[in-house]
Amino acid sequence: MAAPRAPLHLVTPVWNRGTRGIRGLSRAVAPEGSQKKGRSLLQFLADRFYDVQALREYLLRKQVLKVHQKNRPFTYIKERFGPHAAGAYFILKQGGAVKFQGKEWIRSDARGHFSLDFLKFQAVPVEAVDASGCAINYQGLDSLLALKELQSLWLQRCPHVDDWCLGRLHPLANSLQELSLAGCPRISERGLASLHHLQNLRRLDISDLPAVSNPGLTRILVEEMLPSCQVLGADWAQGLPSGPEEQSRDTASPIPA
Repeated sequence: MAAPRAPLHLVTPVWNRGTRGIRGLSRAVAPEGSQKKGRSLLQFLADRFYDVQALREYLLRKQVLKVHQKNRPFTYIKERFGPHAAGAYFILKQGGAVKFQGKEWIRSDARGHFSLDFLKFQAVPVEAVDASGCAINYQGLDSLLALKELQSLWLQRCPHVDDWCLGRLHPLANSLQELSLAGCPRISERGLASLHHLQNLRRLDISDLPAVSNPGLTRILVEEMLPSCQVLGADWAQGLPSGPEEQSRDTASPIPA
């Protein structure tokens, strides 16, 4: 006869503020001897936790909090070293790259570490920012809008950049010449329309925007809105109705043999 299992002791309530996230929960709920090598925490929760909705909401709150923390401003750096150093520090902490005027690109390494030598460039403006793939959002743009001499901005594949974010870029209208929004899943035609104030733009990449329903027509409208800008990433015919010949060929009934 198999030995009886050790009793399972649950924390009541499980999702109170006294538990320290998932790790605290696993220590509080796990029976003795159940933590075997190779067993993941997710599998443990699937076996022992039955309120899936509560777990989902908890993980969502954790994700939102993490994004919020990543976009907090570094006020103490701005007060001591100026807005350019603070903006550069913000981007480097996110895993991006910055280029000061007349200097080489500065990037963090694989572990997220980077040199703080740029803090000496207090009088040197930031001219280019590569925030591709970063978690920057509406709040985090505060650190970039202070870079009044920013010429190039790459926001490729940024999951939290949306139409509201594009509406905030007008303080950079006098300096910004290159902008890449390629692969941003939350940008639509409405957000692109708010770029009309960036009349100094010379290059705009709007490729691979899944929220844009008609890329070809959108490109035509953006080019009319920004006549001096080279718009990349969408073919004029992409998403447009086919010509009369193609339509008649597509809708013609097959001739029976």
